[in-house]
Amino acid sequence: MTRRPPRTANELRQSFTDFFVSKSHTAVPSASLIPHDPTVLFTVAGMVPFKPYFVGDEIAPFKRAATVQKCVRAGGKHNDLDDVGRTKRHLVFFEMLGNFSFGDYFKESAIPWSWELVTEYLGFDGDRIWVTVHTSDDEAEAIWHEQVGVPLDRLQRLGDKDNFWQMGDTGPCGPCSELHIDRGPSFGPDGGPLNDPHGDRFMEFWNLVFMQFNQAPDGSRTPLPKPSIDTGAGLERILALVQGTDSVWETDALFPMIEQAQSLTGATYRTGDYDDRASFSLRVLAEHARSSAMLVGDGVFPSNEGRGYVLRRIIRRAVRHAYLLGTEQLVMPSLVQTAVDVMGQAYPDLVSQRDFVVDVLTREEERFRQTLKTGVAILDGEIARSSGRLAGETAFLLHDTYGFPLEVTEEIVGERGLTVDREGFDREMSLQRERAKAARKGAGVASELQDRYREILEEFGTTTFVGYTADESAARVLAVVENESGLDVFLDRTPFYAESGGQVGDTGRIEGPSGVLEVLDTTFAVPGLRRHHCRVTSGIVSAG
Repeated sequence: MTRRPPRTANELRQSFTDFFVSKSHTAVPSASLIPHDPTVLFTVAGMVPFKPYFVGDEIAPFKRAATVQKCVRAGGKHNDLDDVGRTKRHLVFFEMLGNFSFGDYFKESAIPWSWELVTEYLGFDGDRIWVTVHTSDDEAEAIWHEQVGVPLDRLQRLGDKDNFWQMGDTGPCGPCSELHIDRGPSFGPDGGPLNDPHGDRFMEFWNLVFMQFNQAPDGSRTPLPKPSIDTGAGLERILALVQGTDSVWETDALFPMIEQAQSLTGATYRTGDYDDRASFSLRVLAEHARSSAMLVGDGVFPSNEGRGYVLRRIIRRAVRHAYLLGTEQLVMPSLVQTAVDVMGQAYPDLVSQRDFVVDVLTREEERFRQTLKTGVAILDGEIARSSGRLAGETAFLLHDTYGFPLEVTEEIVGERGLTVDREGFDREMSLQRERAKAARKGAGVASELQDRYREILEEFGTTTFVGYTADESAARVLAVVENESGLDVFLDRTPFYAESGGQVGDTGRIEGPSGVLEVLDTTFAVPGLRRHHCRVTSGIVSAG
């Protein structure tokens, strides 16, 4: 039977899932980008939600599963952020297609099914597919050659670095087998994946992991009683092959955002040109708008620590590239709307949160634009006076006084062929912490509260005042600080006037789904940050 290969991202998701459902797999919806695993910041691979099943902490409710899993690789060990826009394939947010067996089938089924899917369902030419196996995996090589029919001259053996997977220093691990497609002589010399370390011609698109060993602390490996299967294929990478594009950027998963970025900035995108600065910036805008939308949709908010800080870095990098393209208007609102349109069919929850996601990212862009303008002006002058290296003291001044992120300073300086004196920056940061610690020790509780208020301001920005046009407003509780006389409640927006210029602060009520507060007074905790001094009249109140 002749099947029409999938032509769009939505069709590819459906084809992959349908294929494995036909092989008695349970179609499992994507887990959140926020994992339950404390060892990783984000869900970085399709197997992360299933880790408790693989390590034996929990019993899987199904023996076979297929997923299209949302993933983010930024921050920590798995970090592709700085490469986004520079290459044909690096992304912060991506989707991973995967099929899994929890002690059920093994190589004898996983290998033939992968071949059936890519040749019969996706329409790939089997004569262009090369396969790598681990140097020790005679079994996998035999299945590929004898059962599937891949000729030995397109089967190559590689070592642990390329074809062995392990979850950590100890635990489940095993050899893997990768499928590569030959994109032709225009992409490099012949010789298969072994002769193409960067994967330009022989592009890897699917990794089959055969978890068959348990690794002990001393490095020894013993066979698992029930071997398992964990496969992963980047949707965007396969989509580029399906749609015949040279990179992930021209696929229907990302190009609509590039088109929108062109419209907003007036810049022209040059397909395949990785030296063109405008095209680089347009790719960054497209990818980071999509990544930011997906992260906020899963409950990550801009902040100065953990996941929130990674999100803030992503947003700031996008805003800076909009600035480089010369646009003064906000770009995130329109780009995020487009991203929601593109991703909405696969993730309907994102559509229902559209307005909220746009609002969060718009405010973050607004806050950073003024910081960026001031910081770039100062930095331009300092770079002109520097010879090869920007002083750590200067980088710290920008960070401490103007809120200019170090990573943005490093990126700008790097583009001018300079480096930042990180040791000098770290030294200044250490001295600042010591000064702050000494000041807190001498000033007591009041100073500690002021430090907390400044942290809230730095994390969330100034309070939006809507009192000139409204007597009441919906708002989000950003933080709650207890003190001796009650609660200080901080909102993202408020109609309450804060005491200033001889006029007293407003009083009133804050009502929420879990409690009611009486607002006794409204003042500025620190400049720009409105503090609602409250007492609880019923229920409870908490941030979020």
